[in-house]
Parts: sequence; C-alpha cells; structure tokens
Amino acid sequence: MPLTRRDFLKLSGMTAAGTFVGGTAFLSARESVDKLSGTKESTTICPYCGVGCGLIVATRAGAVVNIEGDPDHPINQGTLCSKGSALYQVAVNERRLSTVRYRKPYGTKWEEISWDDAIKRIAQRVKKTRDVTFQEKEGAVTVNRTPGIASLGGAALDNEECYALSKFARTLGITYLEHQARI
Repeated sequence: MPLTRRDFLKLSGMTAAGTFVGGTAFLSARESVDKLSGTKESTTICPYCGVGCGLIVATRAGAVVNIEGDPDHPINQGTLCSKGSALYQVAVNERRLSTVRYRKPYGTKWEEISWDDAIKRIAQRVKKTRDVTFQEKEGAVTVNRTPGIASLGGAALDNEECYALSKFARTLGITYLEHQARI
C-alpha cells in the first residue's frame, strides 16, 4: 500500500499527539504527586566512598520516605552511583538489625543487649587493651603510645566528627590512625 505525503503527516501528527497525551498521564496520577507531601527534607553525605556525594533525605514522622541525589551539591550535582542510589534500602529494610547483638567468647548464639551495656563493654575493653599494650618509652625516648588499638574513619563522618575522633584517638595514644577519605 503506497503511503502518500499527506497520509504520512496525518500518521505522524496522531503519533505525536498520542505520545504527548500518554507522556503527561503521570501528572494526573495522585500517588506520584503526593509521594513527598508532608515530608521534611534534609541534606546529608553518602556514606560509601570518599567522594562525598550530596543526598536529600525526605522523612515523614521520623521514617525515611525517599533518598535522592542533591542537584545543588557541587560534587555530584544530583547524580548517584549504584550504591548511592540504593541507600533507601539501607535505611528501610526489614532485615536491618535494630538492637545490639552480642556473642560471648566461644559462644554459638547471639543475644540481645542494651545500648548502655554495649557501650560499657566497649569502654571496658578499650581501657583494658590500652592498659595492657601501652608503651611509655621506647629506649630512652618517651613515646606514650598504644599499638594494641587502631582507629579507622569513614566517608560518612564529616570534618567535625573526624576531628573529634582523631583527638580522642590521640588522647588514648593510638598511632594507627587511618581514614578512608584521605585522598
């Protein structure tokens, strides 16, 4: 069947009109318009690598509703890698632990303990390790260091948190002080 120029233009016009109408149908969908209504938005930094991509986190009643790239952030300008795009699953996941678990030495079962108990245990172990491994002198030189403890920072920490962590680590005498985002 031969296609005339007039028939081609009619068909093209109908296709363009149908595409436009179909493409704007999402504007009338109530769910997509109301998804972020009533949310509080705050900015944060992606915790995965040392790049420091900016994120916008939308919360409603204390629960995360959406996470997306921040278009005003100078580093990523709204784009996210595959890990950054999947951050919502880190915050909202039924498999995520919400309590502290502890397994006794040589134990086979995990038990739930309170945050207060966990923090006390960590503090006691840090103190014990520091006392056992502390070196005041190496030869005739005063070193005041603890080679039995190391500190590792991460990209999720901001400058102020890194500063406080490094000062705390140096107060303990930790010399093995490293940070992921030191590029």
